[in-house]
Amino acid sequence: MRLRLPSERPTEPPTGYKIAHPVLSQDGTRAGFTGVSLGGALPYGVVAEAACVYGLRHRAPHRRCDCGFHCVHDRSAAEALLCTAGHRGAVLLEVSVLGAYIRFERGFRYARQRVRVVTVGPCGCGAVARVLADAGWGRTGWRGLAPVCAVCARGRAAVSLGRFARLAGHGVRVVAGGGSTPGGEGTGAVPTGIEAADGAAGGRADGLGVPELVAEAALLQARLDWFQTQLARLGQPGGPGGQQGEPQG
Repeated sequence: MRLRLPSERPTEPPTGYKIAHPVLSQDGTRAGFTGVSLGGALPYGVVAEAACVYGLRHRAPHRRCDCGFHCVHDRSAAEALLCTAGHRGAVLLEVSVLGAYIRFERGFRYARQRVRVVTVGPCGCGAVARVLADAGWGRTGWRGLAPVCAVCARGRAAVSLGRFARLAGHGVRVVAGGGSTPGGEGTGAVPTGIEAADGAAGGRADGLGVPELVAEAALLQARLDWFQTQLARLGQPGGPGGQQGEPQG
């Protein structure tokens, strides 16, 4: 006797939650994600279709294989995965489960997905993340990114959250999650590299919303505060602007 799983025909795509690492293509024109376990070597976009990671020709998800996208039902269960050391730089994805799927007690294994919302956690220093910066690892043709504040992003290739969303496309939203008020950003500088090159090309002026403008304002304020710090140093006794021991008028 062959057992069959009960059939479901939902009126709307089910919603699931998962974690992933954000990535940026080598040329800086595409954004995507990589998984944290099975299939982590294969970057995927906002709208993607699963394939068997073992190279078998069956369609994912197959009942006798563990291929396919994976997600959990509860947001809190996905957030708990971000507590482990290896996943601290990952982001939380809210996805629509599309195509064929197999329902489990805690989540789904399914054929297709659409990422709707990306929630970026705080910087490693505890401040609210303003950009996604080079994380120091990657896949062939893809650079791994991690959420950082304006101070910690200094000197690193980085993209703003709004820019990442535009590169990923399909209307995905990228929002900053929890974190403390970045009180130390007054000594930081604007990140260099990818984001700076993109700004020179004029790509940052179009389609900015409130979250993107807030992030841009924070970076500009950090740069202004850094210049003020340098000017204050020039006015100190013994600094580059005067002789040792002489009052600066």
